[in-house]
Amino acid sequence: MATDTGAGSGRGRVSRHLGLDLGGTNLKWTILELEAGDWRVLDRGQVATRRGGPDAIVPQLAETGRAALDRWPAGDRGPSIRTAGIGIPGLYDPRTGATRFLVNVPGPWDGYPVAGPVGDALGLPVALINDARAFGLAELRLGAGRGASSLVGLTLGTGVGGVIAVDGKVHQGHDGTAGEVGHQTIDPDGPACNCGNNGCLEAFCRADRIAEACGAPSAEEAVERARNGDAAAIEGLRRVGRYLGIGIGNMIVVISPDRVVIGGGIAAGADLLLPEIRAEVRRRVLTTSVDEVEIVTAELGTWAGAIGAAIHGAEQATESAESGELAVSAAAAAATGRAGDHA
Repeated sequence: MATDTGAGSGRGRVSRHLGLDLGGTNLKWTILELEAGDWRVLDRGQVATRRGGPDAIVPQLAETGRAALDRWPAGDRGPSIRTAGIGIPGLYDPRTGATRFLVNVPGPWDGYPVAGPVGDALGLPVALINDARAFGLAELRLGAGRGASSLVGLTLGTGVGGVIAVDGKVHQGHDGTAGEVGHQTIDPDGPACNCGNNGCLEAFCRADRIAEACGAPSAEEAVERARNGDAAAIEGLRRVGRYLGIGIGNMIVVISPDRVVIGGGIAAGADLLLPEIRAEVRRRVLTTSVDEVEIVTAELGTWAGAIGAAIHGAEQATESAESGELAVSAAAAAATGRAGDHA
């Protein structure tokens, strides 16, 4: 697969980057190329995620990454891979590169080192990112968020993931947890959420609750029934769309984004949800012009996580290098000042 994002003719400085996206069923990988500020996908693939917890999966991350690197060695085909990013379905410690807990990937993940061992095996700097944040970063750079300065993203699936981007950068907070749009409280007396709170947006809009609201065995079946005119499914999706509109409206009031992007496994039914979402946003948001906020569906599908992970790894390495250069410059300036004092 090659997704050209509009790089101009003539090759400037080119770099390549690896992305890995860990899921409960599959482990996806992708190789991206960056030239003159434009990203494009060079290659991608996936393998079944191993069972056996982190002791089995962390080596698989390294092995899958190495196999991808071996497909793109430095030489006639271009430069070597410079960085790697790993999208994970949960929380992590950005200071240590260890996971805290993961969703849908069983095992003792609390405090388990991931970035370090994988980086050592690949010989690359590795950065972790939550998979929903990776989705948002990918859509911001290559997908439905292109051109937006600020963005709110939601992923609808077994849970409701989220991402916030401000001034063209994904905001992660001090510990990588910023953007959990699905865990804002919509109704304090609402149903229990898997996080332990009551009334979260996720408690109303995750896949099993969509199915329940529509009287269907699955969210996918609910969407299919609604398309075929089933009244109960149509009404159920209308209620889900209303809750999503409330949650999105809250984020618009706080962030005032240019764009809201909806993706995830249930995004195939987003066209059925969007009319109610937009109507509810219009009813609720009174502090800004909602006509200036686009609410759209994602473009990159199930590969957004791996794409965003690769971009995150590259951007983290650049930020670290720039921070190091600033520190060196500051130290040199301080040393020059001290020398002048003694002149």
